[in-house]
Amino acid sequence: MQEEVTHLQEEYWFLHSNIDSWQFWVMLLMLVIPLIVLYFAIDKRKDKLFLILFYGFNIHVWFTYIDSIGVRHGYWTYPYYLTPYFPFSFSLDSSLIPVAFLLVYQWTLNYNKNFYLYSIGLSIIIAFGLKPLLDSANLFELNKGMNYFYLFLLYCFIFILSKLIIEIFLKIQKRAE
Repeated sequence: MQEEVTHLQEEYWFLHSNIDSWQFWVMLLMLVIPLIVLYFAIDKRKDKLFLILFYGFNIHVWFTYIDSIGVRHGYWTYPYYLTPYFPFSFSLDSSLIPVAFLLVYQWTLNYNKNFYLYSIGLSIIIAFGLKPLLDSANLFELNKGMNYFYLFLLYCFIFILSKLIIEIFLKIQKRAE
């Protein structure tokens, strides 16, 4: 059955999401542009680089897991995707959203700002700005009673969990020193 699902995803992609569609190019830009921005904007100081990238990796992993669960249970869908072999939200979960949260985390570290306040602000922008924009462009769709407020709560859960994981590792590192 898994092979048949893969075949159906490939067939769907070739018919609807392929390189000839404008949706493909939007998703490609959502993948590439944030990575270019990250390359130039990341704090490359040795003491912060790993910490910031580890936080971004945490965001990426948790967004991918939660997004996969939401898609598989039909709470939301992505009618178009970059490739039939990666998760439907590959551009968002691997680049755009992690880079945005990573840069907020870096900024709050560098300027001693309230991490939670700015991360909540970013969650609001994504949940009530980006996702409705993607919905209006038919690149994202909510189902089964899911709404943008629930997405906002999920985003808050993800950034808090990622920050908690960072804090645990920082405490382990301090004990080791």
